Parts: sequence; C-alpha cells; structure tokens
Amino acid sequence: MTKLSTNDINFDKGQGLVPVIVQDNQSKEILMLAYTNRLAVQETIKTGYGYYWSRSRDKLWKKGEESGNVQKVLEIKVDCDEDTLIYLVEQTGNACHKNTKTCFQRDLL
Repeated sequence: MTKLSTNDINFDKGQGLVPVIVQDNQSKEILMLAYTNRLAVQETIKTGYGYYWSRSRDKLWKKGEESGNVQKVLEIKVDCDEDTLIYLVEQTGNACHKNTKTCFQRDLL
C-alpha cells in the first residue's frame, strides 16, 4: 500500500475541507463523519488524536476537548480520489455529541 503525505490530499475540491469517516478500529462500526482541513490532519498526525475543522464554529477542534471522549487515531486511509479520509480509532467514551456511541442511530431505509 502506498504511503501518502498531507500534500497528496485534494483539499481544493471541497474548498479546503475533506470529509473524514471515523470508524472504530476493533468493531469496524462507523462512529461519526466530520470534516478536516490540512492543519487538522497535520495535528492528528503529530499528536495521534483526532482533530477536525468545525464548519459551524469555523475553528480547529480536538474531538473530546470538552467531553473527554477522545479518539486515538491508529490509521488514516485515503480514498482513490484523494478527497475523503477514514480514521480508524480507539474511541474513549461516546463518539456522538448527543452522548451516544455512534452518530448513526437511526434508519432511513
């Protein structure tokens, strides 16, 4: 598998942001979807913890900075178009800001 750098991620396509699918490393359950920019990815790589870009607050944030429900990022995968990421994480506590294990609690179909 080819190793990439943050320079290989296509942030331009999404006006500086790319979506991140956050997946539990053990259960493979999808925990949440967030957005990230180059700075947030660099902080994630540097610290080993999930950093994202808040579109509503227009700022960088570390997952769990207020709740304590942090995400230790074990692996980062990049899709074939280099415009979407998957973070495989060890989740401490609940992933959802509504205090549930995952943000995906409801079915549409």
